[in-house]
Amino acid sequence: MGVPKHGRCRRGIRPYVGSVGRPNAGLKGERQCFWSAIARGMSTETAAAFASVSAAVGARWFRQGGGMSKLNLTEPSDRYLSLSEREEIALLRVQNLGVREIARRVGRHPATISRELKRNAATRGGYVEYRATTAHWHAQRRAQRPKVAKLAANPILRQYVQARLAGLITTESGKRVGPIKQWSGRRHGQRQDRNWAVSWSPQQISQRSRIDFPQDDSMRISHEAIYQALYIQNRGALNRDLCMCLRSGRPLRVPRARIQRRGKSFVTDDSLIGHRPSNIEDRLEVGHWEGDLILGVDSSAIGTLVERSTRYTMLLHLPRMPDHGEARHKHGPALAGHGAQAVRNAITAAMTRLPESMRRSLTWDQGAEMAQHIQLTRDTGMRVFFCDPRSPWQRGTNENTNGLLRQYFPKGTDLSRHGQQTLAAVADTLNNRPRKVLGWRTPAEEMNVQLSSRY
Repeated sequence: MGVPKHGRCRRGIRPYVGSVGRPNAGLKGERQCFWSAIARGMSTETAAAFASVSAAVGARWFRQGGGMSKLNLTEPSDRYLSLSEREEIALLRVQNLGVREIARRVGRHPATISRELKRNAATRGGYVEYRATTAHWHAQRRAQRPKVAKLAANPILRQYVQARLAGLITTESGKRVGPIKQWSGRRHGQRQDRNWAVSWSPQQISQRSRIDFPQDDSMRISHEAIYQALYIQNRGALNRDLCMCLRSGRPLRVPRARIQRRGKSFVTDDSLIGHRPSNIEDRLEVGHWEGDLILGVDSSAIGTLVERSTRYTMLLHLPRMPDHGEARHKHGPALAGHGAQAVRNAITAAMTRLPESMRRSLTWDQGAEMAQHIQLTRDTGMRVFFCDPRSPWQRGTNENTNGLLRQYFPKGTDLSRHGQQTLAAVADTLNNRPRKVLGWRTPAEEMNVQLSSRY
């Protein structure tokens, strides 16, 4: 007998060791890496670059998956061989080392190595070879436990879900009312009519089925199963066009981690209000301010600053830029006058007139006008803290002051017509108004006391 070709096993083993195929080109770790990045909150483009694929491929994977991964993203326990261990086994196998020697070097039982070499060998070419990527694909394929979706197997339950998602809105006579729209594969545009339907949420459908069918366990379904049936392509059961019946109308599901990271990029963890020193909350030390913008028509705005201890108020004049009303450059300044640079300059000009002991910190909401807060801290020495999203009570002094200012600057009016002198007069009016919280003293009197005690 001749030497087997390339020293590999004889071809006659193929009838006994059949081939189940080969790993697809997109399943050699790229998809796993892509969806892992999506689960961590990365954008589609960033996740594609992280997985070493093009942005177009990443967008296609995200669109075909409906924003949801069909892969198991949880890392297997140490009980199972990892890809790095399989690569080490393949390298040692090429060196013609025995099973026990490979097991000793990898740190596994010899029986584990023996089963690995037999089960997950590559047999597609007619020879029994061990390749790490193919072996890892075999292990992942064997670990899958596919089953038919419950909505696909139960037509009564599927009809129940569809009726509460896309059921028609009718009058007492049975006539349909409301606009009829065709699904375009994209989310509905702003200020456009949407398709009218019953539009129960998946959670409402899931919980209501327990009331409508208390004794029938086959009519139980979780809201997550409904979402997966809607968004994951080739999942079966529900058509993708039913997505427009959801309240959000999204054709793709937004990953939870991306929603949690939806805050402003300039807001860091150490600048959140939770890291603000506790002594600021006591209002015993002066120099801690709260700020915000009050808005009017045509993007007009006035900046407000209120000192937490004395309730002293300062108003910031934010005039429109000369090019307001024209097309704005993509990376140019905000022409309405309350962009990040304009607000920073106005706060710096107002605060630098005070001594350093009167400008210790500033608490603001997470508006984009504070994107240059690092430069503001450098210019004024004030550390900036940001409130949590949708938590205006965390700067209640400023919110109360804004309510008082609305007497002079009502909503729906053009605030840009008020000049710096007018704003100073209104601020002086508030600062000379006695306050109950100050023992019926005025904010101006309290501020004068603090300033005189420092000179």
